[in-house]
Amino acid sequence: MNHKELKELIEFLIEKDIAEFELERGDVKVKIKRAGERTVVQTHPEMPYVAVTVPQSASPAVTPAAAAPPAPVAPAPENLHIVKSPIVGTLYEAPSPGAPPFVKLGDMVEVGQVLCIVEAMKLLNEIESDVAGEIVKKMGTNGQPIEYGQELFAIRPKK
Repeated sequence: MNHKELKELIEFLIEKDIAEFELERGDVKVKIKRAGERTVVQTHPEMPYVAVTVPQSASPAVTPAAAAPPAPVAPAPENLHIVKSPIVGTLYEAPSPGAPPFVKLGDMVEVGQVLCIVEAMKLLNEIESDVAGEIVKKMGTNGQPIEYGQELFAIRPKK
């Protein structure tokens, strides 16, 4: 298992909030335990432990010294409608690479208008607006994995 694969595995475990994981492939054995903000990786018995500090609020690529303290989260205004992902998959903001996104901040949308695509198991699922209004916030990132129920857009409904 190379460094890139190990990093991707750690990122995946953090994303899925998995506290303990063990993998054995041939003569390579990897055991990862997360306790609080510490991830310990054990490889083959002859190899030493590798400890990686991963703050819960930062990605593994960010070193703890460079990680900024989490900014206070302002409560969302009560009048915003939140569009959540109905499935797990990969978020795409446009119908194809290089094409303009379906919606931008400030755009007015109608009920049934496509906001984005979520790819799941090689199927492209259009996520449509279930309310008419203005896009005030985009919470997903193009090309990134998303979870079921993850907030994708905040829409200020028309009055």
